[in-house]
Amino acid sequence: MSLTLWFHPLSSFCHKVLVALYDAGIAFTPRHVNPGDPADRAALAGMSPLGKMPVLQDHGRDAVICETSLIIAYLARHDPGARRLLPADPDQAMQAHVWDRVFDMHVQGAMQPVVNARLFMDPSAEPAVTAFAHRELDRAYAAADRHLAGRDWLAGDFGLADCAALPALFYAGILHPFAAHPHLSSYFERLIARPSAARVLDEARPVLDMFPFAEKIPARFR
Repeated sequence: MSLTLWFHPLSSFCHKVLVALYDAGIAFTPRHVNPGDPADRAALAGMSPLGKMPVLQDHGRDAVICETSLIIAYLARHDPGARRLLPADPDQAMQAHVWDRVFDMHVQGAMQPVVNARLFMDPSAEPAVTAFAHRELDRAYAAADRHLAGRDWLAGDFGLADCAALPALFYAGILHPFAAHPHLSSYFERLIARPSAARVLDEARPVLDMFPFAEKIPARFR
């Protein structure tokens, strides 16, 4: 299988797929997207319904796959690499999908409006957006903390849900720390110590100053 990943090293959803590829040891060609380049935007628009990253091209199967969870499921089916990131058992896979959705929709999804408010809204909107996001994040943090009691990873072995958790917690934790949740905090330390996750965060260092709240990034990640 000959794979190309269209991505940007600051993008949280790109991080999710990169963790999966690195953890499974799957070979691919990185294609760094320049969002300011009209040619790159046009190329993405031709591959993705909304022109968004990441996009995986499978040249051997003449396939283009969009949306992070589907990309990882596709890899688990067609090129699992050294280790499978989605359980073969349907019931176990369902749990992985549940927690994948929690981190994509209720952690990443709660955090993103705060960034959007800083970038695209009148400054007067940011306090209300931030207050609402913090309440939503507190609910998600508490649910994850309860679930992680007695567990190393979110759904059995390291896999899909953990790939989603890495970027969601990294960026959400910058805006609204979760230190009050001990199980979640311990899990995050295990997560960032995993070589695949550490590699993704290390590769993001040169562009972290582009994050709208770069001044809040903990020194250990700079």
